[in-house]
Amino acid sequence: MSIFRSTIWFVKGLKEYTKSGFTSASKSFRAEDLSVDISGWSYMITGANSGLGKATALALAKKGGTVHLVCRNQERGEAAKTEITETTGNQNVFMHQLDTSRPAEVYSFVKRFESSGQSLDVLINNAGCMVNTRELTEEGLEKNFATNTLGTHILTTALMPLLAKSQQPRVIIVSSGGMLTQSLNTDDLQFERMRKFDGTVAYAQNKRQQIVMCEQYAKQFPNVHFSTMHPGWADTPAVQTSMPDFHAKMQSRLRSVEEGADTIIWLAISEVALKQPTGLFFQDRKAVSTHLPLAFTKSTIQQDTKLIDSVEEIAAKFKPAE
Repeated sequence: MSIFRSTIWFVKGLKEYTKSGFTSASKSFRAEDLSVDISGWSYMITGANSGLGKATALALAKKGGTVHLVCRNQERGEAAKTEITETTGNQNVFMHQLDTSRPAEVYSFVKRFESSGQSLDVLINNAGCMVNTRELTEEGLEKNFATNTLGTHILTTALMPLLAKSQQPRVIIVSSGGMLTQSLNTDDLQFERMRKFDGTVAYAQNKRQQIVMCEQYAKQFPNVHFSTMHPGWADTPAVQTSMPDFHAKMQSRLRSVEEGADTIIWLAISEVALKQPTGLFFQDRKAVSTHLPLAFTKSTIQQDTKLIDSVEEIAAKFKPAE
């Protein structure tokens, strides 16, 4: 991560990603954008038992949507489901246990979900992790990559046939402004060559990969509306555990979880969001650039294609036979 990029990004973050940044941006928000009847709509949210995912699930359930919580931890997932159901009175809230870092399990989950006869209109890829030591899953995959990149790719592409049945299908990927500090690296997806493993860099690289994947999906599946977004610096459990020093220093400036989730909800339900071009990156309800000025982080068409091909090649190893 270059000193130039990280410095420019941090200055940008202090102005835009904080609570004061949200307050400033929200002055242009239109309340009517979220005045939408979503009864009959079906949403799937990964990482839904806490933080941004839970705040999003709660908001969608309040508005009458059918909400599928996809959670790694069964107990925490059930607790979130109970809380959301009791708070909203919405009985159409369902919990599914899934560790998105386990590719074979993701494929199995999609097959079970399709077989259940449930519909799906909107997929919100929110689950993520920032592991600060290089840790391998049981499949031998680097955990950050397995969760943030591979899991997102498999769940999204495997659910395409079901999403295609919706009249207004949408896919939202919760990325991060941290990706602005990284240029796409397609030669070391699992950080095997990194001289000294850095979880923050690995996470930012994964989030850059998500941006590129979304742009590629938008081309590959033109009948589905894709978007990525940055929630800003929000006071979530993930930030508290993965970035304790940052959290301690910035706590008074961090956005609330609800403020961080605002654009996710806007992208998931508003008609205005659906009218935006597919494949864009959003911050506070506006499409923004995926690159810092003079940062030289733009990738080539060949690199973008290589990323998708490489991730798909790894995914294919875990895909069950037809």
